[in-house]
Amino acid sequence: MGVKAVIVTTTIDDRDRAEHLARSSVRARLAACAQVGGPLTSVYRWEGQIEHAVEFTVVLKTTEELADALVEHLSAEHPYDVPEVLAVPALGGDPLYLAWIDQETGPL
Repeated sequence: MGVKAVIVTTTIDDRDRAEHLARSSVRARLAACAQVGGPLTSVYRWEGQIEHAVEFTVVLKTTEELADALVEHLSAEHPYDVPEVLAVPALGGDPLYLAWIDQETGPL
């Protein structure tokens, strides 16, 4: 099927920080693009307590080959002790879009 794309997501408590994660990932060519959305309400258990937080989500598109490097980049740049960083394989997509992801990531 050609390029194997991966969708990587994270959340963070500040729009400027979310945009920084998006820009730094695209600038490093670890992601072809990223969208920042929110605010949204997150409900989660942390250290035995139910927490509520306003967060922003960052959705990034990359290749299978770069997914681990993107996860490492996001984790290193993220201020949370345990950031949500998930990578999910894309089962398919528009072939031209998948080729564009491949073209816009990795070394020049």
